[in-house]
Amino acid sequence: MIGTRSSFSEGAVLKVVQWATGGVGVAAIKGVLEHPELELVGCWVHSDAKNGRDVGAIIGTEPIGVTATNSLEEILALDADAVIYAPLIPNPDEVAALLRSGKNVITPVGWLYPSEKQAAPMRAAAVEGNATLHGTGIAPGGISEKFPLVFSAMATGVKFVRAEEFSDLRTYDAPDVVRHVMGFGGAPDTALSGPMQKMLDGGFIQAVKMVVDHIGFKIDPRIRATQEIAVATAPIDSPIGVIEPGQVAGRKFHWEALVDGEPVVRVTVNWLMGEENLDPAWTFGPAGQRYEMEVRGNPDFTVIIKGFQSEAGEDGPESGVVATAAHCVNSVPAVCAAEPGVVTYPDLPLISGKAAPGLAGRAGHPA
Repeated sequence: MIGTRSSFSEGAVLKVVQWATGGVGVAAIKGVLEHPELELVGCWVHSDAKNGRDVGAIIGTEPIGVTATNSLEEILALDADAVIYAPLIPNPDEVAALLRSGKNVITPVGWLYPSEKQAAPMRAAAVEGNATLHGTGIAPGGISEKFPLVFSAMATGVKFVRAEEFSDLRTYDAPDVVRHVMGFGGAPDTALSGPMQKMLDGGFIQAVKMVVDHIGFKIDPRIRATQEIAVATAPIDSPIGVIEPGQVAGRKFHWEALVDGEPVVRVTVNWLMGEENLDPAWTFGPAGQRYEMEVRGNPDFTVIIKGFQSEAGEDGPESGVVATAAHCVNSVPAVCAAEPGVVTYPDLPLISGKAAPGLAGRAGHPA
């Protein structure tokens, strides 16, 4: 059977399918192609225009000998060990079908730290296919829970954990998502009642619960989710065209776990169309765009990570998109070796990147 654990011997090359070829998908394909333990054997695409094309043409390289398909049945029939599943919105039925076909699934769009109710149908499908499902990513899926937990080991008596994103959305090259999903460029009331809060809640509430459970806070029953809006005070150039005064030009989302009404874990997203002409007059502060993680205990400390956000006007893919894909790609061997079911970060061993071609030695063996 495809995906049986006995087939994943040391040094074996694992056969990978990429599902969807948006920004994360294209970066994941490139990551698979340069990973010494992985081989790309298939690619699912949404559009008829990409169906039947060589994947190299889709990602802007020379042909690589793998043809894209928009047929689920063709993907299910492939001899493959893993699927990197990266659509904009997950379809649980697709994921379950992939798992039942014996393919391990690594995804940045769900199942990061699922409740028993969320995990149960996926676990059943995974056990049936002798496969494993793992949710990963960057925020959530790394910055919001995995890395704060790692850093929290440097403190005792932990009282508070915070993970926060500060990003300039002018570099996010997905106009339809920015306008119609994120709600930028529209009326504040429409944005506040739009789909973004609900879409984000699933992953970020799971991230908060992972931190809560592993640090051991005894929290109030409900995770508090809130949002704030900033509007333009003058025209702002953006990926969706000019944002006019009074239209949405900044958004903040907060998720908080509380003990007696006071936050002990907070995850926040700050998305701004630049730092000028906003009301309220939000800015990123002197540190600029970044991810920031804070632990209060003995001692208190803050960790700032820069480099995952592009600056306005820079060419090339957003670094955070590439990092999200890399986290998926580098997780494939560990997920393929894991027990069947649904696995989260604490269930897996240390995951690292791999040396660039030309610099690689024999990994994992001291000289």
